[in-house]
Amino acid sequence: MNISINIPSYKRPKVKTLEYISTAKVWIDESEYDEYLKVNNKENLIKVPKGIQGNVSRIRNYILDEEFKKGMDAVVLMDDDVDGIFSFEPSETFGYVKKRLEEKDLMYWLEINSLLCMELGYKLWGVNLNKDPRSYQHNQPISFSSIILGPFSCHIKNDIRYDEKIPLKEDYDLALQHLNKYRGILRLNKYHYDCKQSVNVGGCANMRNLEREKEQFSLLQKKWGSKIVTRDLSSKKKFDYNPIIRIPIRGV
Repeated sequence: MNISINIPSYKRPKVKTLEYISTAKVWIDESEYDEYLKVNNKENLIKVPKGIQGNVSRIRNYILDEEFKKGMDAVVLMDDDVDGIFSFEPSETFGYVKKRLEEKDLMYWLEINSLLCMELGYKLWGVNLNKDPRSYQHNQPISFSSIILGPFSCHIKNDIRYDEKIPLKEDYDLALQHLNKYRGILRLNKYHYDCKQSVNVGGCANMRNLEREKEQFSLLQKKWGSKIVTRDLSSKKKFDYNPIIRIPIRGV
């Protein structure tokens, strides 16, 4: 099975994810090539024509199109600030311990779960959104009607693409598109990613502010309806930019 691992990166030359996956492709704007080359190996860097970077939906769509043209069966997209993919494993004494999925085991893990996703009839799979051990659902290791988000996603060859009008909510929208068309997404509840979303300089952090978040939330809600996309009114934040998504599909 042909699988590629891809990292779109913008104005963040220090690509944290490469410390975890040394063979990943890093897709950067051609104008930033020299800056990235100072701190990364040339073999990892792929220049993208000017005008594609700066919109996370656009660059992700570009990567998907290019990689599927090359004959990839599955394309992994990861953020550039991911420390790793982790799981909670039974301790030898009591409880559970956090364990990182190492690079040497990653390709096998990607292949077996991509094959499972295909056998289920789905075209997208990912992992738990929350690294809190309380989110590890012991009696529900996988789910089919839950969303996955941008820090880690694996796309089985298909024609669904990110909505370029909502680049701050593009991963929510993509998940909803897949759930709507294929009636499911494979999510591995046992695993989760660890990264610093919306904190680092560069990337989407350059675009995030309260007004933009409200605008993007409104566009997502208008597209899918207020019964599916709702605000988290229990949050202590003035406006929680992570919407609550209610999927009207029965099952796990």
